[in-house]
Amino acid sequence: MSETKQPGWFGRLFGRKAETPTDTPAETPADSPVEAPAEPGHDPAGTMPTEPTGTLSEGVPDFATGADDVLPAPPTVTEASPETEPEHDLPDELAGADLEPVEGLQPEGVVPAAPEPERLEPEHPEPEPEPVAEAVAEPDAELPAESAPLVIYQPPAEPEAAAEKRGWWSRLTGGLKRTSSALSDRVTGLFTKRKLDADTLEELEDALIQADFGLETATRIAEAVGKGRYEKGIAPDEVRAILATEVEHALAPVAQPLVIDTTKKPFVILMIGVNGAGKTTTIGKLTQKFRAQGHSVMLAAGDTFRAAAIEQLKVWGERTGAPVVARAQGSDAAGLAFDALQAARDAGTDILMIDTAGRLQNKAGLMAELEKVIRVIRKLDEEAPHAVLLVLDATVGQNALSQVEIFQKAAGVTGLVMTKLDGTARGGILVALAAKFGLPVHFIGVGEGVDDLEPFAARDFARAIAGLDKG
Repeated sequence: MSETKQPGWFGRLFGRKAETPTDTPAETPADSPVEAPAEPGHDPAGTMPTEPTGTLSEGVPDFATGADDVLPAPPTVTEASPETEPEHDLPDELAGADLEPVEGLQPEGVVPAAPEPERLEPEHPEPEPEPVAEAVAEPDAELPAESAPLVIYQPPAEPEAAAEKRGWWSRLTGGLKRTSSALSDRVTGLFTKRKLDADTLEELEDALIQADFGLETATRIAEAVGKGRYEKGIAPDEVRAILATEVEHALAPVAQPLVIDTTKKPFVILMIGVNGAGKTTTIGKLTQKFRAQGHSVMLAAGDTFRAAAIEQLKVWGERTGAPVVARAQGSDAAGLAFDALQAARDAGTDILMIDTAGRLQNKAGLMAELEKVIRVIRKLDEEAPHAVLLVLDATVGQNALSQVEIFQKAAGVTGLVMTKLDGTARGGILVALAAKFGLPVHFIGVGEGVDDLEPFAARDFARAIAGLDKG
């Protein structure tokens, strides 16, 4: 039997295969006795060497499976010499020429670097956390310091000329057309060829309630119509005349003009109301009227929440020839009002009108901010603001009652301006407001034009809403 070479530990570690012995083992004679396999570790013939021989490239037996179970050796790597490099089939004219490397190709034997894996954006990226506004302590006397510059926008030398307009009565009746038509149709249907009875009066009362006159006013009008006429016929025109008389009677006490006290200079008017009521537009229309009366007017863009409100007030300043005090969007409204009052004082302005951000009447935080504006301007003038005008949108109907109640507590409303009467069939809300609060109604608006806002007159309003001529 030929000698088998066993590897050392280093050879077993790398798992290299032993070289195959070149000697062919001798055949065992047929009559030779068969020896039993030796126990592991026992070498009776004394042929197993005590130390492994051979090089690292020789066979390595795997002792986990037996001495003769040999792992395969890795292929031998040899370096190619210049004499053994393969020849390239090149044309004779390119043979031996100096060839410049082609961009993008790697030289032979150089492994190109693996490209960096693309960063895949998540299909639904997590939203960035919203920044948390840090609380900033207010300085003494509630006069917030402003980093944004205060700018006074000067209007052109001459304000825009007003366009030719219709008379106020024509605009008023046109604006109240929806309310008057709804009432006239109901009245005509109820009292044409029909005797006055309890059911008729109840239907009249329902029609007045639907027009937002309020329960108290509707009941009083129905009683006035039925007084002395029960079970008698009554013409629709007579019912409308009674309606106009009762409405005028309810509104006469609150139809009061806005009086500008010239001894208070500037006379400060604070404009308040909910979003969309028309505060900024009303400021522009009132500025036009005050300027026509010979007053100098300055505007303060106190609605710093909406950039559009600032720009809108600048446009009205250009139209009416009034300077506008403004800062960037997001500035402190109370600080702006303070600076505007100081600027109006220095300029000797007659009237300062301060716009404010629209706020819902049920937001306590926003109402507190409005109270802060009033406290701050009173640092310069203890009596300011001299007028607090609440602008109401007639299209909100009965919700106007809650607006008046909350704003009255927060800012001390001194008068009302009712806008957008042309956009509703419920113009009777003005009567309900007068009956409940008794606050002065200074102006009403029946359109978008600069001349569609006029001082409130109870008689004209009552006859227009009843569908009667001016008389």
